[in-house]
Order: sequence, then structure tokens, then C-alpha cells
Amino acid sequence: MKLIKAIIRPNKVDEVKEALSKVQIAGMTVTEVRGHGRQKGHTAVYRGREYEVTLLPKMQIETVVPDHLMETAIQAIITAARTGEIGDGRVFVLPVQEGYNIRTGEKDAL
Repeated sequence: MKLIKAIIRPNKVDEVKEALSKVQIAGMTVTEVRGHGRQKGHTAVYRGREYEVTLLPKMQIETVVPDHLMETAIQAIITAARTGEIGDGRVFVLPVQEGYNIRTGEKDAL
């Protein structure tokens, strides 16, 4: 199993959720995060004063998928989240050693 972490634009969450649903991936965690990569931030004005916004609002989607669905899930995320502009985000894949259902205590099948 793999943990897929995707950092995307806030306005793309619904599109990514829908794309994952179409490939039979239902479970996910969505978190509001802040950060920057190549985008680096921008200058904003508040009450007449300029200031630098260096940490931009993003959304992090996490989902655990079986190995055979990993590539399908990654392509669904990338296709749904892409605008073609700097700041579209990143996708990271991590191995998952074990998973347990809290309610039943059962170990997930790997």
C-alpha cells in the first residue's frame, strides 16, 4: 500500500475528489496548509501598507491506496489539479507498512 500526499490549489479540491472517486478511491483526508515552492509568494496591500505573503494557502490531500491503484490515482490527481501555471502543487508517494481499523482492530490486507 502507498500513502499519496498531494499539495494542490484550494480551488482544485472538489475536482481532485471527483477524479479519485471515478477511479474507485473514496477515502481521503483534506488539510488546509501553507507553503511555497517556485511560486515564492507575492506582495499584498493591507490598510495602505505593502507586505510580502511568502506562505501561500494550499490544500493537502492524503489517501492510502493499494499498490496496483497507485499510478491510476496519481494520474487522476495530476490531471484534475493541473492549471499549467506555477503553483499547481506536488504529489508525494510514501510506503505504508501497516494499517489498522480502529473500530474493529483489524489489520488491513496488504
